[in-house]
Amino acid sequence: MNTKWKIILPLLASLCVITGLFIGRWMYKTPSAFMSNGSSPVDEVLNLADHEYTDSVNMDTLSEAAIEAMLSLLDPHSVYIPKKDLQMVNDDMSGSFSGIGVQFNIQRDTVTIISVIHGGPSEKLGILPGDRIISVDGKPFVGKSLSNEMVVSTLRGKKGTKVKIGIRRSSSPKPLLFTIVRGDVPVKTVETFYLAAPRTGYVKVSSFGEQTFSEFQTALAQLKRQEADRFIIDLRGNPGGYLDAVIRMVNEFLEKGDMIVYTEGRSYPRQDSRADGSGSFKGTPIVVLIDEWSASASEIFAGAIQDNDRGLIIGRRSFGKGLVQQQYPLSNGAAVRLTIARYYTPSGRCIQKPYAKGDRSSYDLEVVERFTHGELTNADSVKTNKTQSYKTKLGRTVYGGGGISPDRFVGRDTTGFTPYFNRITEEGLLNDFAFRYADTHRSEFRSYRTWQEVLTHLQRASLLKDFTLYAEKKGVKGEMNQIMKSSKLIEKQLFSLIARDAMPDETFFYRIYNNDDAAIRLAIQELSKK
Repeated sequence: MNTKWKIILPLLASLCVITGLFIGRWMYKTPSAFMSNGSSPVDEVLNLADHEYTDSVNMDTLSEAAIEAMLSLLDPHSVYIPKKDLQMVNDDMSGSFSGIGVQFNIQRDTVTIISVIHGGPSEKLGILPGDRIISVDGKPFVGKSLSNEMVVSTLRGKKGTKVKIGIRRSSSPKPLLFTIVRGDVPVKTVETFYLAAPRTGYVKVSSFGEQTFSEFQTALAQLKRQEADRFIIDLRGNPGGYLDAVIRMVNEFLEKGDMIVYTEGRSYPRQDSRADGSGSFKGTPIVVLIDEWSASASEIFAGAIQDNDRGLIIGRRSFGKGLVQQQYPLSNGAAVRLTIARYYTPSGRCIQKPYAKGDRSSYDLEVVERFTHGELTNADSVKTNKTQSYKTKLGRTVYGGGGISPDRFVGRDTTGFTPYFNRITEEGLLNDFAFRYADTHRSEFRSYRTWQEVLTHLQRASLLKDFTLYAEKKGVKGEMNQIMKSSKLIEKQLFSLIARDAMPDETFFYRIYNNDDAAIRLAIQELSKK
């Protein structure tokens, strides 16, 4: 290259850059043109992306990502709920939703009805467990494309609307057609209640929703009519829910003036909730069961009972969620659940476990760490924050800053856990086999009246052998030592699942599943001393 071009080429390149800058300024407005006075930097960036970014942008997706990122820097429980999920989230807490009223499973690319919800539209039309849904509104509704979300969105709908479903029933040579008017379907949060022992009532509460207190009152009243005068309240696995529901429930057991809980936040002055003395079970002995998945409202219940020395807490250290959320609607149809306060048990302890802002993964894995360190199986490994000590009503020492520690520890039984059991659980083989067995033997189960009869039938059947052969056909072959180590756990799961799928009495599942439960057994022993 000669000297002349060595000089000209750099000049041309510089000229192109300068020309590009001038063209850009001439063609496009300055960024300030898209920014309103007083807008935040977040609004400014979103505005710039909307108008200036080189490619097309889905602003809804970008906005949602920005909101989720902001909330993640606050605390682990402030969350964004997209519009598509909001109705289902609210339904779970409202106590009812509008639909056809069935519980289902997808078996061999077909929607199979496992149970028909009592009081729902399908029950009134005679739809039965074991029925297969093969069409909806005249169109086939089978195939590998089916998903739980698709089935739910199809069968649920506005109250009063109609949906036509085609049913294949084993006893009928031809498909059956039903026109169902969608209606209110109750969402039960008191999952079951029954006499666990003479004079001892058992109540399982899965969450705290709008109807939980009413369901709870009904359960206690019916058990009382069966001569129960002491109660086991099972809150294991209960993630919480409405604060008002748990306050009203605890009120049933406390004397007038006893503190239930108090809340306080930067913008929310302290608010005390005390028992009003109207409870019907103020002198009734109770035991509360908790575990590592009992959180929020469950911990308020357990904390109020423990701090007032009102009853025993049995199980394992609870989750440790002491934050209160308020749900706020957004203009795009979504919502935000924002932490607005902390709650404190009667002794003054906040049981919220530590968290680092912006690090939700470590927070979520904290329960896994408990398992790794042996806390779920060994009482000596339980971690308590000795620096946050408080006194109960009668002067006992309790600790805050990391969940409710039980008065009586019951470790998690992990003796049956093996790689084989984990595999068959992850692939849903226990549920599949249980439903197939129940569906095949329905006529036999119709003659049984008690859960003991069902259990005896299942114990006599060669279920473990049949199941392992079934699992092997599905590609899961286990080593004999692992199968035998997990045998009791496998049979417990199968017995209870088959009872659930085959019997109309919904208590049978829990009666069989809880038959050898160590925490319930200890609770019965403690209550028998009263």
